[in-house]
Amino acid sequence: MKMTVPTMLTLARIAMIPILVVVFYLPYKWTNFAAAFVFAFASITDWLDGWIARRYHQYSAFGAFLDPVADKLMVATALFLIVQSHPTRWMALWAAVIVGREIAVSALREWMAELGQRAKVAVASVGKIKTIVQMVAVTLLLYQASFFGIPVFTIGEWMLAVAALLTLWSGYEYLRAAWPSLRAQAVQPGVDSP
Repeated sequence: MKMTVPTMLTLARIAMIPILVVVFYLPYKWTNFAAAFVFAFASITDWLDGWIARRYHQYSAFGAFLDPVADKLMVATALFLIVQSHPTRWMALWAAVIVGREIAVSALREWMAELGQRAKVAVASVGKIKTIVQMVAVTLLLYQASFFGIPVFTIGEWMLAVAALLTLWSGYEYLRAAWPSLRAQAVQPGVDSP
């Protein structure tokens, strides 16, 4: 297996997950800043590994598999930390929507790959917007404190709600794109109909 720079960045992002957890629970005043920094840095590496892969044609099957796994692990871990720290019904709902959609879309992509039609569920523009809003929201929620009177946490809460709604929208778009293939597969002999 050839180790490319994007794959190394992806592995580094996975390695940051336990660092995020440890930093989040340290008993110091600056830990909120450190946790937000770790998550923001991981988000930047997500963008950077994709840019390097496209710019320098450093693609690999392992990297293509690992990149979305790293993203989902980092986001899910951060959301669990935030919900544990601020256990409100809305925070739990938005986190459940985001994590649930990620699981559902991953399963959908795997199914479409088995049908040889993974390209039909490629990342769409609404998915990219969702990712940006989600990353900013989680960073603000990890930071928690006000910044020069700006209610960072409240802004993060609203952005997480927007990210959850965009998550549902993008999930619907993926399902709509895949539906003809899924429907055709379901009516084949020997395949259970829904």
